[in-house]
Amino acid sequence: MPGLAPSPHQACRLRPVFARVPRIPHTMGRPEVVVVTGASAGVGRAAARAFAREGASIGLIARGSDGLDAAKREVEAFGGRALVLPCDVADSHSVFQAAARVEAELGPIDIWVNNAMASVFSPFSEMTPEEFRRVTEVTYLGYVYGTMAALNRMRPRDRGVIVQVGSALTHRSIPLQSAYCGAKHAIVGFTDSIRSELMHDGSNVHITVVQMPALNTPQFNWVRSRLPRKPQPVPPIYQPEVAADAIVWAAHHRRREVWVGSSTVVVMVGNKFFPGMGDRYLAHNGYESQQTNQPADPNRPDNLYSPLPGDFGAHGDFDHRARERSYTLWLTKHRNWITAAGFALGALSAMLGRTGNRRTLLRDAAAYITRRAA
Repeated sequence: MPGLAPSPHQACRLRPVFARVPRIPHTMGRPEVVVVTGASAGVGRAAARAFAREGASIGLIARGSDGLDAAKREVEAFGGRALVLPCDVADSHSVFQAAARVEAELGPIDIWVNNAMASVFSPFSEMTPEEFRRVTEVTYLGYVYGTMAALNRMRPRDRGVIVQVGSALTHRSIPLQSAYCGAKHAIVGFTDSIRSELMHDGSNVHITVVQMPALNTPQFNWVRSRLPRKPQPVPPIYQPEVAADAIVWAAHHRRREVWVGSSTVVVMVGNKFFPGMGDRYLAHNGYESQQTNQPADPNRPDNLYSPLPGDFGAHGDFDHRARERSYTLWLTKHRNWITAAGFALGALSAMLGRTGNRRTLLRDAAAYITRRAA
């Protein structure tokens, strides 16, 4: 009907609100090539499975050969292709060699997921310099080296995505994990700097951070700990498949950050406005919330310097307490449609308020259409 369509100027203004977030195209008819660090267990293992379901070819980086071999079998069972790359991400030369092998055997890297981590549950006063250095080298410098390896290949092609697996602890540190929290803070600062450089250069390479909640992964069975009781993730706890879903989605959509879990939102927003309150709350609750009621085994081996034998899979010991979905992630995925619906409801409410009731609204709309048609 003449006059009812929006003008070009109006259409340009409305398009960002109603358009879906564009899916980033990575390949031209070939399977995506994805690299996942920390792929032998936990979030990395779940992410490898999720990418495999989409038919990706995946470079699997980790130290433990048992977990890597099991991950390879799973990827191939889901229809993907897998390349096992035993590698300590704290060794930059090994990371660069792994990237070169991926491109030689699987093809150009489209997505690089930095996920490998190490931690020590301990008061800072009891940590050794060597432990602090090791956690920093794996959890922070491992991301730096992985990002370097990816960008060295993506920037000349002017395409690709780097996904940094972050945490609510990137903005709100907790006691007993000073080295890990420091490394996670460093990742965000480093990533923000790189993002600005890419934008300055007009690069189409995208870098994003997925901020995770507490997750039910096997790390609590192998992490070095000086706590009197067994360590646990701070509730609420989510399954690693929730994290994997967020990683795959973030790899295909241009979002600066993706927040997973209501607890992540509460922690990050709350710390922005009430950091002192967070300090006091964690001083009172942060120790107990990171421990179960079971006594710790002081002779339990850990994986700080070398991997433990065996396949640990993706899940830890908290299946009975872990949530299988994140409504926050759902809202993130659909926020444009939710925004559009909000605008539509707001406009309808305004019209109803002005006209008094639905019958009057319909009569006015019919009169308007009649006038335009005449």
